[in-house]
Amino acid sequence: MTAPHPRSRRALALPLGMAMATALAFLPNITASAAETASTAAATTTAGDATSLSYVVNVRPGHGPSARVKKAIAEAGGTIVTSYDQIGVIVVHSSNADFAKILRAVPGVQSAGNTRNAPLPAQSTDDMGTPKVLSAREVAAARAADGQDPLEPQQWDLAAIKADKAHEVSLGSPKVTVAVIDTGVDDTHPDIAPNFDRKASVNCVAGKPDTADGAWRPSASESPHGTHVAGEIAAAKNGVGMTGVAPGVKVAGIKVANPDGYFYTEAVVCGFVWAAEHGVDVTNNSYYTDPWYFNCTDDPDQKALVDAVTRASRYAERRGAVNVAAAGNENYDLAADTITDPVSPNDGTPSDRVIDPTKCFDIPTQLPGVVTVAATGAKGLKSSFSNYGLGVIDVAAPGGDSTRYQTPAPPATSGLILGTLPGGKWGYMAGTSMASPHVAAVAALIKSTHPHASPALVKALLYAEADGTPCTDPYDIDGDGKVDAVCEGTKNRNGFYGWGTVDALAAVTK
Repeated sequence: MTAPHPRSRRALALPLGMAMATALAFLPNITASAAETASTAAATTTAGDATSLSYVVNVRPGHGPSARVKKAIAEAGGTIVTSYDQIGVIVVHSSNADFAKILRAVPGVQSAGNTRNAPLPAQSTDDMGTPKVLSAREVAAARAADGQDPLEPQQWDLAAIKADKAHEVSLGSPKVTVAVIDTGVDDTHPDIAPNFDRKASVNCVAGKPDTADGAWRPSASESPHGTHVAGEIAAAKNGVGMTGVAPGVKVAGIKVANPDGYFYTEAVVCGFVWAAEHGVDVTNNSYYTDPWYFNCTDDPDQKALVDAVTRASRYAERRGAVNVAAAGNENYDLAADTITDPVSPNDGTPSDRVIDPTKCFDIPTQLPGVVTVAATGAKGLKSSFSNYGLGVIDVAAPGGDSTRYQTPAPPATSGLILGTLPGGKWGYMAGTSMASPHVAAVAALIKSTHPHASPALVKALLYAEADGTPCTDPYDIDGDGKVDAVCEGTKNRNGFYGWGTVDALAAVTK
């Protein structure tokens, strides 16, 4: 199926720009552009060569690149940026258009491919509606019950997964860290600063770690997406702003999106490896790895990208991290026989390509071991935009929906999800991007309750403790008399909600 409004990012709504807002329509996330500035060129090109592209070369894990492979890289016009010997992934820059083809023929190279395509001019945000921002008077008039943070009454999503009840038992352990692999996190935000883990934070945009202080923060012109996600997970229960699902755990920022909003393979690999080696217990991945929405393993370049990110995510899990990812916002049935992908490559010339979901994967969302999350709205139904699919979706969680489709109970006024924004602000966004951090936070609560649990056990408890949610049948979310998606499966495992809606209370009591 083809989505009516293709998007290249997970989030459906951009920040409202002030402390609170009642969004009346979805605002798509910033559309990425590959036109790079001089200040970021080093992350994607070889110095002095504006036509250089980035590649991953995958060799046998556990060893550095052999002398033969190093020589072949140099002879093909490549420069090694970094090598993740633990997983056998080498990041290379080269201006040779045949670089990957040449390397694939070298003994010892298991796969190789370019991570990007020709750049496009900058694109502006596609604003689909004008949000209504609450006035200072409306904010001042907001009232919270004793023990609640001021904006908590607007967070219908907390009660939807019993997080409000969970907080009466436990806020989560400060010994547990959730890494937000995303566009960057503003750790100076008053709701994030108390729980921020600086040692586990880094900038991975160039494909190798940049540990400069504050390198994980988004600039004023970059997407607030990662900051919003971080607040959903661990906004402190401190009498300020909002409350996260797990307000007692630590949150780290691993910045992998370049200033134009692209999440390229080398950055994602760096992010997972960094998380693996810095004590991260859970990673949240509310993105897909650009430029391909689906990476097809029968294409040698795309296969190399799947190989590289698979190695990195599995390495993180072997080192103790539970990896959680958003399912996507196109209302795709990810278990269908075929899917039409109209947006790939999103940094080149897209075409309507028909893909086979058994060979082509949204990464890291559909990789082995990754917890795949669908979104629900304020009425507990699958969000109108959320991808789904029997055997693909593992669990569901609040990601918001049009207030018109799913109106929350008062005093909440918006069907979207409240989160933190850079500069000490708060605002609404919606998408499976917002559902995934709810699940990451519940996984962190499980890890807090069972500190010695392996990732496999944390995932098993996450699924077993989820509230079984039966198929919505018929699913006519806009009420126009037409079925908008078909759910398959049983109450305890189906294509809309997987094993069910996550349960934060069970996470701290069982």
